[in-house]
Amino acid sequence: MTNARLTTGIALATLIATGSALPAKAEGVDAGTIISNTAQATYDAAGGSETISSNSVELAVDELLDVTLTSLDGAPIGANPGGATLTYELTNTGNGPEAFRLTAIPAVAGNDFDTTFVSIAVDTNGNGVYDAGVDAILTGPETTAELAPDEALTLFVNVTVPGTVSDGQQSDVQLQAEATTGTGAPGAVFANQGVNGVDAIVGSTGATATALGSLIAGVTTVSLVKSQSVADPFGGTGAVPGSVITYTIVASVSGSGSVNNLVVTDAFPTGTTYSASSITLDGTPLTDASGDDAGTANAGGISVDLGTVAAGSNHSITFGVTVD
Repeated sequence: MTNARLTTGIALATLIATGSALPAKAEGVDAGTIISNTAQATYDAAGGSETISSNSVELAVDELLDVTLTSLDGAPIGANPGGATLTYELTNTGNGPEAFRLTAIPAVAGNDFDTTFVSIAVDTNGNGVYDAGVDAILTGPETTAELAPDEALTLFVNVTVPGTVSDGQQSDVQLQAEATTGTGAPGAVFANQGVNGVDAIVGSTGATATALGSLIAGVTTVSLVKSQSVADPFGGTGAVPGSVITYTIVASVSGSGSVNNLVVTDAFPTGTTYSASSITLDGTPLTDASGDDAGTANAGGISVDLGTVAAGSNHSITFGVTVD
């Protein structure tokens, strides 16, 4: 083999099944992916240029078990005696489909009071708010469905606040998530327990995560509930050009004390035109001009300044738009 020219062409991380580029995942390549590698050599022979290939070597990517869990409430939520809901987000940061076993722990060291665990629910309709009768309640042992790599799930922990709480007392509720395949020290191996029989290997999180949600008793909180009704030009309720949509926003203040400078705003939806002078507050018409009363309307939307509102109060705001 004189004047042989040896070149190596290596197809790194070639996906045999799909032939596509590797997807970017939280923990890299999907578990079960087959990585194939073949070398080539080209050389000059007596009969001309020759190309040969090596044997292919293959391996299946093992499954990495990892998870994160965070509270979505941001700050302690106001709670009165009775039912309360805390919101969490669970994310499968491993590289394979995995289900997670959930445990809610309401008795946390340092609590001023302990709540009573009621249920864990999944945000079935994806609106980020617990809807009783809509969001699916997990039955014990509370376990999620399999989540794909990078898939996140919003969870609600429902608890009962005792009637003996005092204003300002706080309580934490811990939620724990564990991979159903197994947990342990990073690097622990569950042989043949991963996708398509590959090994499952515990990642840096130990395949378990915890997050704290917090409640504070007696804090004044504000909630908004919006609804709509439609009247079409033909006496029906169809949403057609010319139909009038009436929006109702109910602002509710709960807890103790009062809130100051409470302002409710709403932007006009695209494809509609505001119905001039249609703002009402608790049934009383308001003007659109700024400074005349609590209401204001401009090209972008409406604003109603409720000022200082005591806990236990509800205020209803309505306005209308016409479908273009």
